[in-house]
Amino acid sequence: MTLLRSALFNLFFFAATFVITLVLATPVRFVSPHRMLDVARLWARVMVWGLHVICGIRLCVTGLEHVGDGAALIASRHQSAFDTFVWLTLVPRCCYVLKRELLRIPLFGPLLPLTGMIAVDRGGGASALRGLMREGERAMREERQIVIFPEGTRAESGAMLPLQPGVAALAARTHLPVIPVVTDSGRCWGRRAFQKRPGTIHVRVLKPIPTGIGRNQLMQRLEAALRSSVVENPVG
Repeated sequence: MTLLRSALFNLFFFAATFVITLVLATPVRFVSPHRMLDVARLWARVMVWGLHVICGIRLCVTGLEHVGDGAALIASRHQSAFDTFVWLTLVPRCCYVLKRELLRIPLFGPLLPLTGMIAVDRGGGASALRGLMREGERAMREERQIVIFPEGTRAESGAMLPLQPGVAALAARTHLPVIPVVTDSGRCWGRRAFQKRPGTIHVRVLKPIPTGIGRNQLMQRLEAALRSSVVENPVG
């Protein structure tokens, strides 16, 4: 049954993405490009709904009051593709830090810059880091909630990868507190996994880490928060 549900969701995912991109997003791109983020939020809500209806995956979020409606810097664990769109449904003006390769996806990719997301060349070294800081400052001025995955890529459920320096650079440039987030999304939808298992995905937003404490201390506190506060013994 899980295999069948997973196959049905994959079909739903690609069909719904194609329809929303072609029928809704493409016209908005030319008529009202400033509304593209609204289209992205609609798409994300459709995906979360599809996961619930087709795969039996529910969402439980706690601590969202730590984010608010204004500019924010969210540093989240990353275990699943689910993490790459769920924040569009949780905050009003989500701004993901994402890999530049996504811009090359036909139809879908060229629309991403219009949503105000921050595309980063992961092999670009210092130049990419400067671009990240510049774009982060722009997102802060626009009162966006910046979502970055400090591990840089998806980790296996229960594992944690070394934290990358981008989050510290963003915190220094924007002077925004860093809001750690832990999740167990990999339990239901594993890293590069086909199967989506029924259950509850927990997203726990932790207390912000204040700015002005120095890069090393910031990274140490962030790593401790992400390690010690992993959702344990989840129900569902």
